[in-house]
Amino acid sequence: MKAYPKCKAIDIEWVKEIPEHWVLNKFSRIASYQEGPGLRNWQFTNEGIKVICVTNITESGIDFSKYSKFISMEEYNKSYKHFTVKIGDLLLSSSGASWGKVAEFNSDEIVILNTSTIRINKNENNDIIREFLKWMLQSELIKEQLRLLMTGSCQPNFGPTHLDKLVIIYPLDHTEQQKISHYLEDRTQKIDTLIVKKQKLIDLLKEERTATINQVVTKGLNPDVPMKDSGVEWLGEIPKNWKIKKMKNVADVKSSNVDKKNSDNEKKVFLCNYLDVYRNEYIDNSFSFMEATANENEIEKFIVKKGDVLVTKDSETPDDIANPAYIKEDLINTICGYHLAQIRANQIELIGEYLFRLFQSKQFNSHFEVSANGITRFGLSIDSFKLVSIPLPPIEEQNQITKYIETSTKKIHRTISRIEKEIELMKEYRTAMISEVVTGKIDVREAV
Repeated sequence: MKAYPKCKAIDIEWVKEIPEHWVLNKFSRIASYQEGPGLRNWQFTNEGIKVICVTNITESGIDFSKYSKFISMEEYNKSYKHFTVKIGDLLLSSSGASWGKVAEFNSDEIVILNTSTIRINKNENNDIIREFLKWMLQSELIKEQLRLLMTGSCQPNFGPTHLDKLVIIYPLDHTEQQKISHYLEDRTQKIDTLIVKKQKLIDLLKEERTATINQVVTKGLNPDVPMKDSGVEWLGEIPKNWKIKKMKNVADVKSSNVDKKNSDNEKKVFLCNYLDVYRNEYIDNSFSFMEATANENEIEKFIVKKGDVLVTKDSETPDDIANPAYIKEDLINTICGYHLAQIRANQIELIGEYLFRLFQSKQFNSHFEVSANGITRFGLSIDSFKLVSIPLPPIEEQNQITKYIETSTKKIHRTISRIEKEIELMKEYRTAMISEVVTGKIDVREAV
C-alpha cells in the first residue's frame, strides 16, 4: 500500500505528519457525547427497559446474549428517557479491562445507557461522517491519548472530560472518509471472521480439557472406588476416603486492597493485578508486572509465594468470575493486587495446585458464578471463598491428580496457546491497520 504523495508536519506526540489536505481538530468540535447514569443495583428489575452495560459492548457489536439488565418502565419515563440510545449511536466502553471498545447500535429496541458507557455522535457541523468517526475511535491515536488522561490503575476509567482533551485528524472530503471506512469495513470483517473460527476451536479444546478436570478433581482417578454422598449440592458423590471442609479451615484466604501508588514513604514493589490473573493460568518471574509502592504491613501480608492461588473476585461478566492462576515460583518483590483473592493452602490437608485445578473445574467455578453480584462489574466477598465447601482427597492423591491433569492436558494447552498467539497477532495487525489508515500513513483511496 502506498503513502500519500504530499504530507505536512504537525505538532502532536503520536503523529508527526499527516496528508497535506487533512486537518487537525479537537474531538469536542466534531463530536457530541453523553455518559450513562450511575444506576444502582436496587434499581434493576427482571424486565422492562434494557440497559446497555460495559459487558454488552463487544468488538462485533452490542451483545445481550450473556448478560442483560433492566429498569422499570416507570423509572425510565420518570428519570432516564434522555439516556435512550438511538439507531446509529456509537457506544464506547469507558471502564475496566475492556475500556475503549466501540460498537454501533443498530436496533430499534428501546435501551438506555448505564455507568461506564458513553454514547457518541458526530456534531452538526458535518466535518466528519459517522462511519469514519467509528474507525477513528478504535485507533491508537485515540487510545494513546486516553491512556495518559484516564484515572485508575487496576480499574482504568475515563469520561467526557477526558474526551474533551482529545485531538483527532481527518480529511475534510467526505468521499475520502467514505472510501477509508469501506476499506476498513472490508478488511476487518475478513480478519474478524477468521478470529471467530479460531476462537470456536479454542472453546472446543477448553471444553475437552474442562471435562477431564471436572471428573478427576471431584471423583478421583479410580472409577471403581466406593463412593459416598458429599452433602454438597454442586458436588454430589465423592470417593469414600475423601473429606469435605470449608476453605477457611485448610487455607489462608485474604483479599488485597493494594492499588498502584506513588508514595515516597513506601517501598517500591511489583503488583500482580487482576489482569495478570485474568489472562494467564500460570504466573512466574517471566512476567512484566506493574510497578507500585506499598507499606511494610501490606508487603508482609500480601507477598506472593510459590503455591499461592490468585483468584479474580471482580469481573465484567459472571462467566469470568473466580478465574484462577497458580504461582509457579516465589515472585521477586511482588505482592497481590486489588480485585484478587489470595489463597495459600496449608500443605497439610490441601496443596495449592490441586486447589488451582479445583477452581478450573466447571462444577466448582459455577458455585461462584451464582454467588456473584454487581452492576457494571460482578463481585464476590472474601467470605464467598472462605465458606465454600471443598473436596479433600488425601495429599498423596492430590499430587497424583494434579500430575495426571498436567500430563493429559499438556497437548491441549500447547495447542490453545498457539492459537491464542495467532489470534493476538491478528488483533494486533487489525489495530495497526486501522491506525495507519485513519491517521493517513497509507493511502487506500484507490484500493476500495
